This record gives sequence, structure tokens and C-alpha cells, in this order.
Amino acid sequence: MIDGDFNSLAALDHYYDKQDIYTRECLLALKTIIMSVSHKIVPVRKYQIPFFCYDNFNIAFLWVHRTRIIVGFVEDKKVLSKYQTNRSKDRVMTMKINPMEDIPIDTIKNNIKKLIERYISFLTST
Repeated sequence: MIDGDFNSLAALDHYYDKQDIYTRECLLALKTIIMSVSHKIVPVRKYQIPFFCYDNFNIAFLWVHRTRIIVGFVEDKKVLSKYQTNRSKDRVMTMKINPMEDIPIDTIKNNIKKLIERYISFLTST
């Protein structure tokens, strides 16, 4: 493992560890849910928060904002540029999660699956 990778993973662990117990447990559950969709999904640290990538495409992120967790579903600009030539930013759809309530597991998995299908379609057409 490269030293920079270790530092990035340690910073990701710190992001989870610094949260209150309910938020931390919810974040870790969300991480597990997202990564369970495909073995190709890997956790990385971008913009100081947990991001998830699929074959070098941004796919999702977790962000704590006040008492809520924001799950972001990212449509990577590399794919968008094929359909929209002047798109310079990723397209993001967000979902707010209350750590004290049930997690909408099926909704999260379905959103991730749709993005993966789009990425696979993009990769096979190029």
C-alpha cells in the first residue's frame, strides 16, 4: 500500500470516528449498503468526505450536515460529456437520511445500480 493511500484511509476512518454514535453507525451501514452493490465499488476520500468510485467513475458520497446525513448519487461528468458536450460538472442527486430512522436500502441500491448500468453502457460504447 502506498503511504498516501494509507493516510487517505486513515482520514476516512477519522471522518466516521468523529461523529456521534448514531451518525457513525448509520454512516457505516450506508457504506456497507453502497459497497454491497458491486465488488468494483471502492471507498476513497475526496473533498474531505467519503466518496465511492466504480471503475474510476464517481458514484456516491456521504456527507454529514447538521443532524442529517446526505447521500449523494453522482453521475460522473465523463459520462455526461458524451450526451451533453459542454457539461463541466458531475450531476448530483441527493437524499437526506435521519440516523434515527430506517435506511431506505432498496432505494439506495437501485440508484447505485442505475448509475453502474449507465457507466457500463458508456464503457462498452466507447
